[in-house]
Amino acid sequence: MAFLLLTVIYLIFIGLGLPDSLLGSGWPRMQVDFAVPSSYAGYVSMTIAFMTILSALFSPWVIKRVHTKWIVIVSILLSVVGLWGFSISGQYVLLFFFAVPYGLGAGGIDASVNHYVATHYSGAVMNFLHCFYGVGAVISPVIMAQALKYAGWQEGFRWTSYILLGILLICILALPLWRKNEEERDEENVESAGIRDTWKVPGVLPTLIAFFAYCSGEGTCFLWVPSYFAGTKPGLGEDVIASFGSLIFAGLMLGRLISGCISNKLGDRLLIRIGIMVELIGIILVILPVPGYLTAAVGFVIAGTGMGPVYPGIQHMAPANFGKKYSAAVIGLQMASAYVGFTFMPAVFGLLQQELGIGIMPVYLMIFAALNFGMLELTYRTIARMEK
Repeated sequence: MAFLLLTVIYLIFIGLGLPDSLLGSGWPRMQVDFAVPSSYAGYVSMTIAFMTILSALFSPWVIKRVHTKWIVIVSILLSVVGLWGFSISGQYVLLFFFAVPYGLGAGGIDASVNHYVATHYSGAVMNFLHCFYGVGAVISPVIMAQALKYAGWQEGFRWTSYILLGILLICILALPLWRKNEEERDEENVESAGIRDTWKVPGVLPTLIAFFAYCSGEGTCFLWVPSYFAGTKPGLGEDVIASFGSLIFAGLMLGRLISGCISNKLGDRLLIRIGIMVELIGIILVILPVPGYLTAAVGFVIAGTGMGPVYPGIQHMAPANFGKKYSAAVIGLQMASAYVGFTFMPAVFGLLQQELGIGIMPVYLMIFAALNFGMLELTYRTIARMEK
């Protein structure tokens, strides 16, 4: 029974990853159809992420009162509605309407399932969980590429909504599997702290800034990698450009697969440090002035591999760093901070690249990788001082 539940949880995270790379993969064609500037992708992405922030901020209150399984069911349904809505949007402005369920659904799944796994499972399971997120995020650019080749970007969103609907049906059938941990959940959440009290805990603020920095870089990659190749590597076809949206996700998946195998031996902190160093190596490869697209493509995969252990590692450390009393609120705040990065920084980059050119993307990513590293080290030192 426990294995079956874990399988369903992994499937849920495949579903969580499916929508995240669709907009970036389809945008070069969507921009033409809607007749809007390239930076307008950032406004849609910002709306999706803003709704995710709201969902994350309310997650401690919801998690305390509603079991994870029901949060998952409602959240996946919202995601299905958002994807289907994108597929029928004939005007740019309609994307903002359907961005509401699109973002709320993602935030509900992310916060609730991450808290559930951080509380009940090991760091290896957390890394494998986010590896499966990468599976979904790698699949969706391929779906969009095929849709662009044979039908249109609308079908890319529609086909993905059908896959997510299938995952929803499996989750409904699997509802009895969650019963085992229901009593544990009730006992743990009676003493859970709220957002207001959690702000006062030493080390929380720098870890929130670190999460913001990490997701600023990751979100920029999610949205702009295909456009980077379109703007710096002329002569590539639309379907090829769209498929490059999977590069960063392939790296994330590989990084989390490796981390899942070694995390229990190395620990979250060391894995994160190694990961950020690998990320910087990948960014340097992207910067190199080498003809063709292969070196840059490999660079983005390596950067994604380095990013792999950072997100799950930070979240898995929440109960250990701040205690179970604060873990749900810390993870909710982390999610909110993460999606502030997702919300604003890809949009800011969209404006910058219009003025300076899309070639500045690697420098932009490097700044956030350095900030992420610095804030995490500050978090560790703050916690160490409190433990003395």
